[in-house]
Amino acid sequence: MTFETANSVTHKLWDRSTMHHELDALVHDLSVRHNTAKSNIAVHASGPGTFTLSVSHGEANLGPVNL
Repeated sequence: MTFETANSVTHKLWDRSTMHHELDALVHDLSVRHNTAKSNIAVHASGPGTFTLSVSHGEANLGPVNL
């Protein structure tokens, strides 16, 4: 299950063993779509096994995320 808006993606992970791969792919896709660095993509747990990724536009000083 995936929901997309112009600046974010919410994705339900069904298999925990693929979590790192799926999140990394979503971060990559969103950063390419918005022509921004991966460090400008915020990842938030929005529910059990559900993550929302959004473009931060530099509003927060985000450190690197190791997936």
